Amino acid sequence: MQLVRSIVFSLLAASSLAIPRNIDVQKPAIQSGPTQYSLKQPPLTTPWTDQVGTNPWPEYPRPQMQRTQWQNLNGIWQYRRASGLTEIQNPPFGQNLDQEVLIPSCLESGLSGIQGSSTLYSWFLTHFEVPSSWNGQQILLNFDAVDYEATVFVNGQNVGFNRGGYYHFTLDVTGFVKPGKSNELLVFVHDPTDSGDYVIPIGKQTLRPSHIFYTPCSGIWQTVWIEPAPVKHVTQLDVDADMNGQVNMTVHTSSPDDTGKVQVTVHDGDRVIASHEGPSNRPFQFQVDSVKLWSPDAPNLYSLTVKVDQDQIESYTGFRTIGKGTVNGIVRPLLNGEFVFMFGTLDQGYWPDGIYVPPTKEAMIYDLKLLKRLGFNSVRKHIKIEPQLFYRACDEIGLLVIQDMPSLRPLQGVLPNAAQQVEFARQLDLLVNQLKSFPSIATWVIYNEGWGQITSYYPEFELTDRVQQLDPTRLVDSTTGWIDHGAGDFSDNHHYANPQCGSPFYSTPSSPYDPKRIGLQGEFGGLGHNVSIEHLWNVQAAINTIDQTYELDETIEIWNYRSHIMLAELQDQTKRFACSGGIWTQTTDVEGEVNGLVTYDRRLVRADETQWKADIQALYDTAAAHGNARRGRL
Repeated sequence: MQLVRSIVFSLLAASSLAIPRNIDVQKPAIQSGPTQYSLKQPPLTTPWTDQVGTNPWPEYPRPQMQRTQWQNLNGIWQYRRASGLTEIQNPPFGQNLDQEVLIPSCLESGLSGIQGSSTLYSWFLTHFEVPSSWNGQQILLNFDAVDYEATVFVNGQNVGFNRGGYYHFTLDVTGFVKPGKSNELLVFVHDPTDSGDYVIPIGKQTLRPSHIFYTPCSGIWQTVWIEPAPVKHVTQLDVDADMNGQVNMTVHTSSPDDTGKVQVTVHDGDRVIASHEGPSNRPFQFQVDSVKLWSPDAPNLYSLTVKVDQDQIESYTGFRTIGKGTVNGIVRPLLNGEFVFMFGTLDQGYWPDGIYVPPTKEAMIYDLKLLKRLGFNSVRKHIKIEPQLFYRACDEIGLLVIQDMPSLRPLQGVLPNAAQQVEFARQLDLLVNQLKSFPSIATWVIYNEGWGQITSYYPEFELTDRVQQLDPTRLVDSTTGWIDHGAGDFSDNHHYANPQCGSPFYSTPSSPYDPKRIGLQGEFGGLGHNVSIEHLWNVQAAINTIDQTYELDETIEIWNYRSHIMLAELQDQTKRFACSGGIWTQTTDVEGEVNGLVTYDRRLVRADETQWKADIQALYDTAAAHGNARRGRL
């Protein structure tokens, strides 16, 4: 049974290179009563676990659409487990809840202070003050992500509802708050993971973790904040800047029928290099001369200032063009007009202390810097959407992002019905619209290995067309591995024992290489190496599944030797056939999987840095020699 509510909110994109001022407003003291917050001991920690404290993620969370004034609502909230949907009819206004909880966090994590299970229904409570200096402006309440359905109350009034566990949403609460006084913020969350007949975008989450499926994430798991804005304000910023210096922009506002003036200024450091005036709520273009292009070798970024009436936001972009073309008779991915061999890892984005939530921004960026240091130029964000600061880091570091849609992993083989398929498509739209302005994103992935993919007809064709309409500037990998009927830009093979990339041989359930599309080894590797208990997810059920790993190597030296052999095979297929890139499984271990470049706690790096850098460089050199590809620069 679905919760019968659906309110359409204006979607905020995001943007900026400037760091805005976080107004330090103390939350009013709450009467004693809830059990005090304390970090629960997770089954495994990371070097950052003890650094989180009670002021998590203090950074401005929306790097592509920043305003100077804001107030972070992260920190200690109150939590109560609810019994079911009927509780929403009787909200606990004016009451203390049972326990303190850290926001943002997954309720199942040690960092949350709850470390719960089967947390399907929950209440969250905090109080905040609106500075009197914000009088006369709209007060916007922002949630970066709540899993899965959120009903929000401010001062006893229902102010909105959102469905979808990976997407940000904004509520205009101007008429509900009391400036200069304490305001009660109460949120009811329903997370139907593995319950009833729900078939929803869920990724790897499950109430019954087993090897490649992991602990779920429930609740408010990304940043919550408020900010003031004029009555007419920017609600979403769409930016694409190409290799020829053309900027394509749409500035959406709270007055969608108004085509008033937008002022845009482009900065290279402290220097203004271009300015333009265009209409709001309509696409417009302008030219910037002599730009430095963005690429993994040189991730150049430019600051943007956008003004609409009294509203001003700071943003940024990178000039690059992503596409495909025939090079020496083979269809190739192109970056700035040249074949780019895309080589990255399958990046799950799981953490033993925070589950879906990295303990700190520094921790999150550690994974990305490790990939860059080893020579990878790409990362496949696997059936999860990260905080926007993740994509900003990829923009800055120089990593191409292959972004998966969180998969419909059906329960007991049940595929989505018509309504559930419509909801999947709606959330796919949200994915593209909310992330399409990040320069690093190169490819959208719709289906992973047939999970939730209807086979009585081929919905991937319609969905691919839709994604290309929403964002014609990226490639689309319609079906990564398996159940491939020819949609999209990639002929994508998954095979762990050895690569089969753009080759005249393949193993089912993958499909034969289609020379009309780009040959990609969408997943391979998966080599396992067991470690001592201090580096393992200390849950017996997970430990019991380690032997399900594709291959287990007895020592790190043997693991690196086997990795070298597989990378050499991929290099040979790049030389002989039509291989244009590969995705190594995986960045880190996760729970019962022990096949990462680094262990789950991020304390033991398996990859021999010298060997891996040489092997990856050999891939780039081979691609360059056989397809005029960009050579990777380490």
